[in-house]
Amino acid sequence: MVEDVDNKLDWEWEEARKRCIRASKQIENSLQHLTDSCKRTLLRLVNSELKFILTHLSSLTSTSVISLNIGYIECILHLLQNPLISNVSRLCKPSNHVYVDIVCTLDKTPVWFLVSDRNPNYISWSSASSHNNKGLKLRVEKVLAAAKSSLMLKPASIILFFANGVHPLVSHNLKHEFGAFQINFLDFEFFEEEFVEDGWINLTAAGRSYLKAQTFQIMLDIVEKKLLLPTWLGNRFNVEDARQVELFNEETKFILGEKFCSLLSTMNLEAKYSVKPNDILGRDLLNFDTTALIALVSGISNGGTDKLLATPETELRKRFKSNYQFVIAQVMSELQKPILEELTSVMSRKIGIICETVELEFKQLVSMCGGPNEKLRADQLLKCLLLYDETTIFIVTEQLRI
Repeated sequence: MVEDVDNKLDWEWEEARKRCIRASKQIENSLQHLTDSCKRTLLRLVNSELKFILTHLSSLTSTSVISLNIGYIECILHLLQNPLISNVSRLCKPSNHVYVDIVCTLDKTPVWFLVSDRNPNYISWSSASSHNNKGLKLRVEKVLAAAKSSLMLKPASIILFFANGVHPLVSHNLKHEFGAFQINFLDFEFFEEEFVEDGWINLTAAGRSYLKAQTFQIMLDIVEKKLLLPTWLGNRFNVEDARQVELFNEETKFILGEKFCSLLSTMNLEAKYSVKPNDILGRDLLNFDTTALIALVSGISNGGTDKLLATPETELRKRFKSNYQFVIAQVMSELQKPILEELTSVMSRKIGIICETVELEFKQLVSMCGGPNEKLRADQLLKCLLLYDETTIFIVTEQLRI
């Protein structure tokens, strides 16, 4: 039994060594867009890790694989392969007295990355009793403060990447205390080329899987100017309170889409809470079904038709597969009758409501199929709607189905 454990531990150390070698090759061969300085930083991290591993392998003792940083380095390398990342100016170094993992541009916009490969159970929100664990909240606060005061490398947003996901409570706190929204950042996969016999090239998936990863984005403009949407104001507020907050100024319109923001601004905005019949008696209500919600946040409804029509048909068929005809039909319908314009008169001055089942279906569909902007719009739309359970009985003024 002891021998089996020793063999397993030796195998783990050997695998860690191989991962370091793969990382070194990746830095030298696959990251051509990095500066020599950035490459040296990454190679120094890998070589330090490899030296630690080789020291153990040369010893005669078998101990658990602990305190290894190769997983963290692999996360950095994987993120750097995203085609939207460019102009990497700093890696794994302090910036304005705080530790930032990646300073770069993402789709031509300056961003800072915080990267974690930790087990979600060891990512605490508040400071723990241990001096080594100050809590994620404090780290985010320090990074935001440094970002606001930065002149040369000031980011438009902070992106937090958790390779193994986070506890739901941490996710909730990021969204409600810092206005973070979740994005799909790893919708891509890279392959390594391996030459085999007879000139064939074998493609194998590069590195580890990130199926459990979660990514959050915090927009600095929203944090600085408190462009907060309804539920962040408190449990309940009235329409005048909502109007006093700059919900729909230029920055917000740029993020969510001008037509989408204009449409929401016409509604009778209420806080999201479980509806009681007496609270809404005699009010103008608009009950949304799942299809209507999807139509409101869809990229097609929010200015995406031209981009889709400009995309080659082969690429669209590859992307949408069996749904290609349906997507094209939606695009043509949007061109003939823009849905957000059609709904303006329907939704104006109404209190939007949804039942719990519709909310759940909508969240699941957006989570599985939505892009980053669609997810952001969905999150903000839900914050403008009242939630009620199916046992509540009241007369609905109007049902919105599309």
